[in-house]
Amino acid sequence: MFFILMSAYIAGCKEEQKLDVAHRLDASKMPTMSTRNISTLISDSGITQYKIVAPLWNIYDEAQEPYWSFPEGIYLQKFDARYNVIATVAADSAKFYKNERLWRLDGEVELTKVPKDLFISPRLFWDQRKQKLYSDTFIHIENATHVLEGTGFESDESLTQYRILKPNGIFPINKVR
Repeated sequence: MFFILMSAYIAGCKEEQKLDVAHRLDASKMPTMSTRNISTLISDSGITQYKIVAPLWNIYDEAQEPYWSFPEGIYLQKFDARYNVIATVAADSAKFYKNERLWRLDGEVELTKVPKDLFISPRLFWDQRKQKLYSDTFIHIENATHVLEGTGFESDESLTQYRILKPNGIFPINKVR
């Protein structure tokens, strides 16, 4: 009898200690989808434009400003109409703000463009609406003919018209005799 009463008492105590976890969860701060080891193709108007590879992809559709997060890095390839890779982007982490169509790439960001252009920065933004790339941090640019460095960067989406806002470095010149 004593054993039965103690069991009932302990069971009753356990009931009182139950926590209602659901009311403490904030859906706006939790991913609505989380996927590991992704490799996916993105198309526009039926034409494959990009390939995204990432170890972790979190989607926050319930956030006040919905976004995708790639906290463990991202690798992206851009294709031309014949599926040739014309550019690549690698970053330590990235966020894509869906409503603004704005990418923020952070960490060691490396962007390459065919044939031999290389852009390196700790932070880079890609505004898909305005079709612009920009950075407010250090930028290093290499191509077949020169190396440029500075702080701040603006470019068209195709990286054909770009400028460094505050260039710095050593620029050799030929002396005329």
